[in-house]
Amino acid sequence: MRALPPGARGYILCAVLAAVACVTPAFTDSGTPWAAVALLAVLYLGCELVRTCPLLGSRVPEGIGSFFPVVLAAVFLLPPAAAALVAVPGGFAGTVVQRPVQVRRVWHGAQQAIAAWVAGQAYGLLRGPAALGGGPATGSGPPLPPADFPYVLLPAAVAALAFCLVLTALDGGVLAVAERRPAATAWRGLATGSLAPHCVHGLAGLMMAVMWRSPYGLPAALLVLLPMYISCWVFAQYHRERAAHRATIRALVQAVDIKDRYTRGHSERVGQASAMIARQLGMTEERLETVRIAGILHDVGKLGVPTRLLRKDGPLTPEERRIIELHPEYGHEMVRGIGSLGEARSAILHHHERVDGSGYPYGLAGEEIPVLARVVAVADAFDAMTSTRSYSRARPVPVALAELERCAGAQFDPSMVRALIEAIGRTGWHPVVTSDEDLQVLPAAASAGVAGAGLPERRPGPVAPAQPTGREAEGAAAPRGAG
Repeated sequence: MRALPPGARGYILCAVLAAVACVTPAFTDSGTPWAAVALLAVLYLGCELVRTCPLLGSRVPEGIGSFFPVVLAAVFLLPPAAAALVAVPGGFAGTVVQRPVQVRRVWHGAQQAIAAWVAGQAYGLLRGPAALGGGPATGSGPPLPPADFPYVLLPAAVAALAFCLVLTALDGGVLAVAERRPAATAWRGLATGSLAPHCVHGLAGLMMAVMWRSPYGLPAALLVLLPMYISCWVFAQYHRERAAHRATIRALVQAVDIKDRYTRGHSERVGQASAMIARQLGMTEERLETVRIAGILHDVGKLGVPTRLLRKDGPLTPEERRIIELHPEYGHEMVRGIGSLGEARSAILHHHERVDGSGYPYGLAGEEIPVLARVVAVADAFDAMTSTRSYSRARPVPVALAELERCAGAQFDPSMVRALIEAIGRTGWHPVVTSDEDLQVLPAAASAGVAGAGLPERRPGPVAPAQPTGREAEGAAAPRGAG
């Protein structure tokens, strides 16, 4: 959403208009309990503002969600339009770390207002207000009947489910139009990943509403929120740690790019291509992120290779070549202590293995090679062929894909090659990082070389040079007859 296309702007505008329609009845209905609306709106706003308070630590990373128990309590206590109005101030104040900030704030406010209104309608259809005790949330009058347990759990659960589904449906829609994702992938994993947290928030909201209606009133309702809020704060701390891990990964990649300037941006593009392959294969979002990180870090072991070898223009000696071929093992050792990487470590170690068993460092073959390593190997080769280096011009994408097909079964897993071809055929190849535009490119006579991916150079005469230069070493590591 950093550069919003017209379709995304129209989508957000429609959401804002729908939110306005949802909250308008609250202003025209003389029975709106404004004291409760104001109190809940301020409470929700305060919960969101405290999460970004510098006195309590750094800002909460975007993506962990808002503190919804107060909004859901409003759904249980107030008419739908009033509940939608409660959600607006906190939605505007929620954590936003990406641009355009103001557009994202408006989007969050509108999105939450729509979700609260739909949840309130579902709650009312199942007689939720009567089950909770009926009557207004505040004011004098006869004692309210007790909550109808366990029936009240049903409308509350349905309302929380409706709230979750509307939020995820709107999120998927804006991803589809803003990032031009296919509809099948835009919504994938959104509902399943957020259903459990919303159910927990719904239960906390119901407890808050029940206590609010009890003789103990608002103080008891606030006590319900305290442990829930603390748990959300702990969850935010966990996300901060994950953000620190990402920053560490970024620093490692930047260090590799500085050391080996001939592959600047290569790591990010390999991560992007690896994620495309994983998505096409139907991997889960968690595993997709793992393979993306593996692609980004696949060459981190170059930090352990002397810079003079990586930048050497002349032929490598056999000993120098053996040193460069140690970079997968160096990389594996460097990231061994980062427990969150999981399968990514094995992909870093084995991304230069070949399915015919002639790769390195261990000569694994076929199914012996970890799945994610086979994914990264194809992504690595594809980016090496389609990127301009100082010693080779970029090949057109169709030519690179044809070369991968030619090497499938010997050097690459055919299913991984097929997945990349299908993914690019559906969405195209739009690299997120542009590499090496400031490097001087050699004449076209050297344009056919493929380095850094395990593919041998295709030049007149032998397929792979007998004595590769430092920058060609990885490409020359493949056997002559394999590609």
